[in-house]
Amino acid sequence: MSMTPRSIAQLSVLLQSGALDPVDLVEETLAAIAEHADQTIFTTVLAQRARSEASASRKRLAEGRSRGVLEGIPLAWKDLFDIEGLPTTAGSRVLKDSAPARQDAVVVRALAGAGMVSVGRVNMSEFAFSGLGINPTFGTPRNPASPQGEHRIPGGSSSGSGVAVAAGLVPVSIGTDTGGSVRIPAAFNGVVGYKATRGRYSMDGVFPLAKSLDSLGPLCHTVQDAVWIDAAMRGAPAAGLTRRVEASDLSFVIPETVVFDGAEPEVVAAFEAAVERLARAGASIRREAFPEFSAIFDLMARHGALVTAEAFVLHRERITGAAAAEMDPRVVKRTLLGEKISLSDYIATLEARERLMASFTARLGPGEFLISPTLPHVAPTVQPLLDDEDLFFATNAKTLRNTLIGNFLDFCGVSLPCGTGAAGMPVGLLVSGPKDSDDALLAVAGAVEGLLG
Repeated sequence: MSMTPRSIAQLSVLLQSGALDPVDLVEETLAAIAEHADQTIFTTVLAQRARSEASASRKRLAEGRSRGVLEGIPLAWKDLFDIEGLPTTAGSRVLKDSAPARQDAVVVRALAGAGMVSVGRVNMSEFAFSGLGINPTFGTPRNPASPQGEHRIPGGSSSGSGVAVAAGLVPVSIGTDTGGSVRIPAAFNGVVGYKATRGRYSMDGVFPLAKSLDSLGPLCHTVQDAVWIDAAMRGAPAAGLTRRVEASDLSFVIPETVVFDGAEPEVVAAFEAAVERLARAGASIRREAFPEFSAIFDLMARHGALVTAEAFVLHRERITGAAAAEMDPRVVKRTLLGEKISLSDYIATLEARERLMASFTARLGPGEFLISPTLPHVAPTVQPLLDDEDLFFATNAKTLRNTLIGNFLDFCGVSLPCGTGAAGMPVGLLVSGPKDSDDALLAVAGAVEGLLG
């Protein structure tokens, strides 16, 4: 059974008008998940919960008590969010016997409160520690844009989230982003991915990777959908959230440092074609070097990466004990690098981070946002990455490179589809803004989406 991808807005109109019943929609969704050719996308299907929530939604709609635009909309959760009564496995078999969550994560409760229907948990890179989405335990979801007969990576770590939305199984899935884990699968799969400013939502009940970098966000089909999800996750009213931005009010900077290094020509061509469309519509666009971007990678070379240091502290007992044998050896190897990062290295990095954030923000004019290719390449095929560990690590580093800049500098960002590259695979355009510019960012990203079609 195949599902035609539909946005939250499209489904909401049908549900609110009575043309579509939430119970029928959830049964259609559960059937599509069960019959889908790729059984690695979902790690847990919450059929009983989904049916119960859909029935409650049907009752509210029938009685004129709709909770708003998200009433009756199905969604999926990355396997990092606590779901009451289930262990949170974080894409790893070593946690399958851990204690069940006593309650839903705060954001899970928030979206349930908005009337949404949780249909399941989706696959991810083990412990969220890879940008490729390869998982040897639960399998690697196939990128739906892969040419016939090819298995291309979904991107990570929110692999199942990107694929579930791109395949039309759900209109939205909630992921996490520590180095690009929402924006990478969004770009690779040709959907919208919004990484909020760190701290915009509660992290209570979300399994961490690196608390100084972890952020959350939805993968969905449109910026409008992301706006509605964002409001509900914060407990804000959804009405009147989208302010219209005219093309002539758009002001962008294209960073000339790092983000184009080694980029595939087809990716650059798709990005530059999008830039040309924005310019023709009246957007102001300039290009500038950002030495802060290079400085981040110099810092990592000198002191180690923040994510590696914090992941090592979090997983030290696992990766130095018996559990390591049950983990993806590439995750173990990468996490063990954190053992070499000293406290003085860690503090030096945090201090430099504050300076670089201030320096970067000072370069932006009022109302200016960055635009860049989300990734320097399209999704590669899986098998060569499994066959060659050096290629795996090199590809992972390159895949995370552009997006991790935003986590380090505490950006918010939206990846939008902007065309195709090699093998007809999706290319993403990333709109980024400084910390806490989320509302303006979403309005700007919506305008860009409208201009790019």
